[in-house]
Amino acid sequence: MNDLIPAPRDIQTHDQDWADLQRAVALLESPTLTARMAGIVGAPLEFAVSRLPAAVSKRMHSAVQAALTKATQAALWSMDNAPHKAASTRWHKLAAATSGAVGGAFGFTALFVELPVSTTIMMRAVADVARSEGFDLAELSTRQACLEVFALGGNSSSDDASDTGYYLARGFTTDVMRHLSAELAGRVITGRDLTLGVAPKEAGKLLAKVVEKVAARFGVVVTEKFAAQAVPIIGAATGATLNTMFTDYYQDMARGHFIVRRLERKYGEQAVHLAYTRINGRLAG
Repeated sequence: MNDLIPAPRDIQTHDQDWADLQRAVALLESPTLTARMAGIVGAPLEFAVSRLPAAVSKRMHSAVQAALTKATQAALWSMDNAPHKAASTRWHKLAAATSGAVGGAFGFTALFVELPVSTTIMMRAVADVARSEGFDLAELSTRQACLEVFALGGNSSSDDASDTGYYLARGFTTDVMRHLSAELAGRVITGRDLTLGVAPKEAGKLLAKVVEKVAARFGVVVTEKFAAQAVPIIGAATGATLNTMFTDYYQDMARGHFIVRRLERKYGEQAVHLAYTRINGRLAG
């Protein structure tokens, strides 16, 4: 059957697509969010996290999961679905800075109030980038891909030390999709995209599982962020700076992620993966 499908031309022969992929690799393999936050705070974040009250740390994971769930519903379902519309990156950064300033000023008292607000702003920023790259926000695969972006900021405590890099991080949600495929009667999930026509109840179940998986990784950097904001001498100014950094970081991750996915539509997943690895090897060298 594969013999009937003509093989796409090599991506490297298309100057614009090759340049886009190089940009995506540079964005996706840039310094981690943890490293960037530590540079602002001026100290290792492990120390700040260790000083968090036990009650806050215990509630963090469930709060992150709830925030991602609400953000997916509020951001993706309410945005104007207009593929190729230019992204409004500055507005989202301003909104994030405002909510971060509030969180930084009031510390733990505002922690669980600010989290769903800032997460929704970041989800809208990610969806805005997806839309600008030509993706349909009404498609379940696009919503899954938007959630995947939030898995690119940090590792969960159960991750193997070697599990780093864009494709490995993205693979976590892929595994969730594959495991659920057997539970969906008459539905098939292949590769990294969901088949079209999934019923609303099934779509909700799928997204809930993706959120659960992503929350374990997103929660790591969120915990580090709030630990940094909780330091009294940091205050509102750094809270705003950290939120702006978060939004900027996930906008960059979204841009790289959706460039890769757009090119995969054109050239196939394997071809893009090989080209990505080749480019990344050159950058690392």
